[in-house]
This record gives sequence, C-alpha cells and structure tokens, in this order.
Amino acid sequence: MYLLFVEIIGWIGSVLIVGAFALNALNKISSTSINYQLANLFGGICFIVNTLEHKAYPSVFVNVVWVVIAVTAILKARKI
Repeated sequence: MYLLFVEIIGWIGSVLIVGAFALNALNKISSTSINYQLANLFGGICFIVNTLEHKAYPSVFVNVVWVVIAVTAILKARKI
C-alpha cells in the first residue's frame, strides 16, 4: 500500500509540473505567476518523495534544486 501511495505522489508531481509547463507554453499562465510557481513547488516535493523511495539520487538532487528555485521565485514575488 505504501509503494502505491509513493507512485501516486510521483504521478501527481508529474501532472503538476508538466501541467504548469503546458499552461505556460500555451500562454495561459505566466512563468512568474504564483500558480505556476506553486505547481512547480508541490510537483517538485512530490518528485522528491518518489525519487527518494526509488533511491534515484540524481533525480532527488534535481528536484531539490527545482523546489529551491520555486521557493525563491515565490519569496521574490511576495516582496514586489
């Protein structure tokens, strides 16, 4: 049951990140919008959970950086 949960979390992350990218590419949301950054933040967190479980450490690293970038963008947007 736990592994199924981890896989579902991974798929949710995939949908969030690819969905945000698609909406941005189709000019439906801006890459500077809070929704875009939140989708990347939560998608990255979901990927971290999934890739840690699978011991895919290079992917864990990429997604930690992805989350740091999203958090930085969100904090920067809040200061404006």
